[in-house]
Amino acid sequence: MYLKRKTGKSTSNYWDNIRKLRTVIGQADAIVIGAGAGLSASAGLEYSGKRFFDNFSDFADKYGLQDMYSAGFYPFETLEEYWAYWSRHIWLNRYQSNVGKPYTDLLSLVKDKDYFVLTTNVDHCFQKAGFDKHRLFYTQGDYGLWQCSKACHQVTYDNEEQVKKMISEQKEMKIPTDLIPYCPHCGAPMTMNLRIDGTFVQDEGWHTASNRYYEFLKRHENLCILFLELGVGNNTPAIIKYPFWNMTSKNRKAVYVCINYQEAYCPVQIEKQSICIQSDIGKAVQDLVPDKYL
Repeated sequence: MYLKRKTGKSTSNYWDNIRKLRTVIGQADAIVIGAGAGLSASAGLEYSGKRFFDNFSDFADKYGLQDMYSAGFYPFETLEEYWAYWSRHIWLNRYQSNVGKPYTDLLSLVKDKDYFVLTTNVDHCFQKAGFDKHRLFYTQGDYGLWQCSKACHQVTYDNEEQVKKMISEQKEMKIPTDLIPYCPHCGAPMTMNLRIDGTFVQDEGWHTASNRYYEFLKRHENLCILFLELGVGNNTPAIIKYPFWNMTSKNRKAVYVCINYQEAYCPVQIEKQSICIQSDIGKAVQDLVPDKYL
């Protein structure tokens, strides 16, 4: 069990930690990247502020919504309105958005290493940046997929073409009724393939990615492995943060790294095996690239 006291060691020795991390990256037998929402936020995919109001001012005016995250849980009055909101959300964050520099810089750091990515992000940025899709595990779903709202079968469906139609044909915060998607098996309305309750569908692709991840960990057990945590908050620490701590504590050759804009810390039990950098992730990753002067 970890002590409740946290150890942060990031602000006063930033450049020392960057140098140490660069050395660890070079020496590691393998790198496991654990990425949370903070990485995409650093890349410009903000869910609040100007970006929200520029795209959802009508929903904000009608319902008092303030950000995309909370808006995704709002009980809209009709399915026509629900899909008007969600089609914009999907288009903006999955299909329209450009890949930010933090992702491309990160790829440049690990492309020649044996790496794997575990992420709770659902915006597809890793694949758009050029990461090998066979080295990715999206644990919480994908904005580009729909599923049956009742989870009557464990299959997901690509939504790009239907979302395009919803975007082009919606008026007054509603899509045409004939564009509402329904499950081809049971007739229930479709919904997003996002882990928000017990109906989340884990399809064949999800299980394949999960197996690849755990096989990767097994292959590198007891080797020099870098657990690189980027922008992971405390909403779902059991997916990335806690397992990374646990695996580091069991392997003396492992190194745990936490880069986080708000709070970078580690348990005291693995302090000697850890590097914590409290910084914008984009800046830190950019400062790590090989041609950056240190």
